[in-house]
Amino acid sequence: MVEQRTAPSSASPQDTPAEAPIRGLKGLARRLVDDGLMSSAAAQRAEMEAHEAQISLLQHVIENGLVPVRQACVTASWEYGIPALDLDALRQDVLPPAESFPEELLRRLQVLPLKRQGNRLLVAVPYPATLVGLDELQFATGLTPEGILAPLDQLQALLEQYLMHSSRRLMDELEDADEALGQLEYEEQGSGEVDLQSEMTSVREDGPIIKFVNKILMDAIKRGASDIHFEPYETSFRVRFRIDGILHDVAHPPFGMRTRILARLKVMARLDISERRIPQDGAIKLRTSSHHTIDFRVNSLPTVYGEKVVLRILDPSSAKMGIEKLGFSPQQRALFEEVLFQPQGMILVTGPTGSGKTVTLYTGINMLNEEERNICTAEDPVEIKVPGVNQVNILPKVGLDFASALRAFLRQDPDIVMVGEIRDLETAEIAVKASQTGHLVLSTVHTNSAAETLTRLANMGLAPFNIASSLSLIIAQRLARRLCPHCKQSTTLPRDTLRDQGFAEDELDTLTLYEPVGCRRCTKGFKGRVGIYEVVPISEAMSELILRNGTSLDFDQQARREGYPDLRHSGLEAVRAGVTSLAEVNRIIKV
Repeated sequence: MVEQRTAPSSASPQDTPAEAPIRGLKGLARRLVDDGLMSSAAAQRAEMEAHEAQISLLQHVIENGLVPVRQACVTASWEYGIPALDLDALRQDVLPPAESFPEELLRRLQVLPLKRQGNRLLVAVPYPATLVGLDELQFATGLTPEGILAPLDQLQALLEQYLMHSSRRLMDELEDADEALGQLEYEEQGSGEVDLQSEMTSVREDGPIIKFVNKILMDAIKRGASDIHFEPYETSFRVRFRIDGILHDVAHPPFGMRTRILARLKVMARLDISERRIPQDGAIKLRTSSHHTIDFRVNSLPTVYGEKVVLRILDPSSAKMGIEKLGFSPQQRALFEEVLFQPQGMILVTGPTGSGKTVTLYTGINMLNEEERNICTAEDPVEIKVPGVNQVNILPKVGLDFASALRAFLRQDPDIVMVGEIRDLETAEIAVKASQTGHLVLSTVHTNSAAETLTRLANMGLAPFNIASSLSLIIAQRLARRLCPHCKQSTTLPRDTLRDQGFAEDELDTLTLYEPVGCRRCTKGFKGRVGIYEVVPISEAMSELILRNGTSLDFDQQARREGYPDLRHSGLEAVRAGVTSLAEVNRIIKV
């Protein structure tokens, strides 16, 4: 399919005395004469005309029909030492996706992407002079283009088909997104001062903006993103998805579209589009099928370059995936379930923002959610709505905080109470009182480990006796990205490094570690996330430590003596099992 032409090893024709009468013809002009494609006079005249038109000789003879296109391409390949390609032998379905390249640039340069190999991009070009313009393609894509000559007529026809096919595919995707998003339900977020109906009518007229926003929402759902960031900057506008805890660039819409895109989002979320000076909160409800809805929590933030809008994707199914999928070891799962089904006590889940605490709590709530139980939750805000559970949104502006909600719960004959977060002494004291008077209390605290949770409660001002008598279980957790099972590959590390990381000497010879690779089924070698846990029940010995005002180090050592692994050891266990990589564990848990 590709023909590599190289010059003969003998002297070039223009150096041969017998050919001197052809008045100094050289290069491609001489080659055209030698191949019998043009007379010497026609070649001289074509050279002068090309010079006057400020184009290459090859372009001139092809565009003016002086030489058959394909023969001119082969001759130029011989002259310049550039491979030539017959595009008629090429199947369009093997070409890289057109969405990866700027359509305007491909049309202007008249080039066709053929194949991507790592950071290299093979590109069909009509003329050798086009190679100079490939610097623009390199700048736009970050790839290193390599040119290959192709007949102009074939190239133009295939390029048009390539771009049209891409456009049809994009329109099909946008139409699919429109159909799926046709059942959007907008939640009211207060009265507002803008005539939203007229604003929606105005924005609805801008079809491309609506289709773009719809496609972004659908793509985020399909790729399993947790957040969508729409970010304006001084001269650019970008969209990013947070997938498995890491942000990824997904789109760079034209800078001039930023205001209309953000206005569309604010209309969908029932925000005041005329107000751009203060943050606003809203929500979008998306019904993807008759039995499945997804909520988007929307927040706008004024920045120096305009409003940034972030959508948090709240999928109710994420809280119903079952305890077996969270990542607990058999011992940790047994401890959690044993305390979860106790009639009273307190379970605290701790970890940084985004570590999966809400999913862990809701997994427990769903296990307890039965007709004979009255379950009340107070959250800021309610992220996942669960039928059969009485959920309350915290509204500090009107005096509805965690403490006041808890006090109200205790007058509502509850069996199980969930508090979004214990932040202060008042909330902590009411939660303790509830757990001591026959209720099961679930909540979160922001600390880094199970041991630090105990000292945190003491620092809030809780009496040691109340902590020891109410607290039943502490779960510290992180979320690690799962290695893609389809492309992960084994790797080796020096023995000293493995020892320093915490692996035992006797396992080094049989230890198999894996690292990410990346394939079409995953995101840079990872697919989904798994919990890494430290689960510590409050034993009699631990209660005695609490009563003696022990330090976090004392609590940590006692947990290890009782055989409960810390986060680091749980993370290494996931590495041993090939679930995640050592680098990923080091990213989320300090050595």
